[in-house]
Amino acid sequence: MKWILFLGALIGLSCGREKFFGDQVFRINVRNGDEISKLSQLVNSDNFKLDVWKAPSTFSRLVDVLVPSVSLQPVKSFLKSQGLEYSVTIGDLQALLDHEDEEMQHNEGQERSGNNFNYGAYHSLEAIYHEMDSIAGDFPDLASRVKIGHSFENRSMYVLKFGTAEGGRRPAVWLNAGIHSREWISVATAIWTARKIASDYGKDPTITSILEKMDIFLLPVANPDGYVYTQSQNRLWRKTRSIYPRSRCVGTDPNRNWNASFAGEGASDNPCSEIYHGPHANSEVEVKSVVDFIQEHGNFKCFIDLHSYSQLLMYPYGYTVKKAPDADELDKVARRAAKALASLSGTTYQVGPTCTTVYPASGSSVDWAYDNGIKYAFTFELRDTGHYGFLLPANQIIPTAEETWLGLKTIMEHVRDNLY
Repeated sequence: MKWILFLGALIGLSCGREKFFGDQVFRINVRNGDEISKLSQLVNSDNFKLDVWKAPSTFSRLVDVLVPSVSLQPVKSFLKSQGLEYSVTIGDLQALLDHEDEEMQHNEGQERSGNNFNYGAYHSLEAIYHEMDSIAGDFPDLASRVKIGHSFENRSMYVLKFGTAEGGRRPAVWLNAGIHSREWISVATAIWTARKIASDYGKDPTITSILEKMDIFLLPVANPDGYVYTQSQNRLWRKTRSIYPRSRCVGTDPNRNWNASFAGEGASDNPCSEIYHGPHANSEVEVKSVVDFIQEHGNFKCFIDLHSYSQLLMYPYGYTVKKAPDADELDKVARRAAKALASLSGTTYQVGPTCTTVYPASGSSVDWAYDNGIKYAFTFELRDTGHYGFLLPANQIIPTAEETWLGLKTIMEHVRDNLY
């Protein structure tokens, strides 16, 4: 049955960062369609103000739900009355957020005094942009920072271009991250990957051969307004920060806004929903900036979007159960990439098409890429499987990035050898 995410958006407070004192994350085990229906009834009730972090999927019937402190007792009573099994995975959400803040502040203080970017820490947008400049400065013959547009709140959007040839429209790979702003590990993995690409060129035969035939464009923060908002107002904000007339709610889900079965299944027309698709395809200037750049370039062969969490590697389609024409090849590539990723520390990824692996999702970036001729289109859902969820500790950044890199290289090797 169709799974509907909770329609209430988390609106940040105007006076300081939103607090989550006493809030908990429940892991609820739904064993069949009847139990999914019961949980849907709970989640879609405005009375409880719940936020689904992870919905049920083909591979897992475990659902992660953020429960505000005021709703703890009634939610527990409902679950008990309906015979729904649950456990508490995060018992004190605010304590985790406070620890994360302390780590970031400590790290920024060290970086200001030492002028070294710590890849094992989470960073502000300003620090990430500064590091992009540093990479381009350290490797001027390979890397350059390119402005591709701006956000709704007029923040610049930058990509790092890696290439060994001047000019032209060589075959290219697009790496996207941070489209959902609360998924910090995707941003941290992307900027680590940028430094890895630059520093390994000429040393690692694989990345050297890839860059001899293709360019790589890396966008570490695809939703800059949302990312800044997670650090200043509401750590769990997902959407953009766009404002539309006659709407009391802010933002659009930028991964439901692409022109790929826009406004179809798995997206909402309610502006207050976490999966609101926006007033029209490409309404979000952040999405349109990427679309325009890719279409103007005209020779992208691969599009990879980094998300979190759940440890999944998926390919089109999300908007239909219909099998994509290249699904067999994409599946083989994804399984090789997942195997390479697991070889480092045993992290297991599930592989499959988005729609049947997790849930229907129309208007997504990888479906748009695939439908516009970019055959090798993949979505990574990075660590973990729910113990920390969106609040993955900073000490897992580098292990996550290192293993993800092995998966990314495997995909890019296949693209290099199968240019079409």
